[in-house]
Amino acid sequence: MKHSLATAALTLASALAASYAHSQIAGTTTVGIQTTQVQIVTAGWSAKKQILGEIVYNPDGEQVGKIDDIIIAPGGAVSNVVIGAGGFVGLKRHHVAIPAGQLYERDGGFVLPGATKAAIKALPAFEYAKHSPARADQSAAPSVAQ
Repeated sequence: MKHSLATAALTLASALAASYAHSQIAGTTTVGIQTTQVQIVTAGWSAKKQILGEIVYNPDGEQVGKIDDIIIAPGGAVSNVVIGAGGFVGLKRHHVAIPAGQLYERDGGFVLPGATKAAIKALPAFEYAKHSPARADQSAAPSVAQ
């Protein structure tokens, strides 16, 4: 009796969970992604595994810096990458914001056309905003020191 009651309870719970996962009610938010979106998501890039910490080269193959951060615009798109140049073990590194569209991928690495270490160091230093703006504030943007 206990076995059949437990089996019936598990069957009922599984059926309810399956129907809940597939049903949507108008005006509610679904947590997670749909099964059909998984292939699209897994084909994308992982910031942590494939972008952050990667070396940036110029078209001649010379190392010009390293991607230290990614800036997400208020609309949700990647707007800039923060590239660090110089320094030792990350100390006294000169950080600059580069529009993400200026970089391209080649042979698994990132290339910044026309870049040199000197050119990166000559750009205005990137500084994070002193106060974190509300994420919903569409006018908030990171600052670039002049």
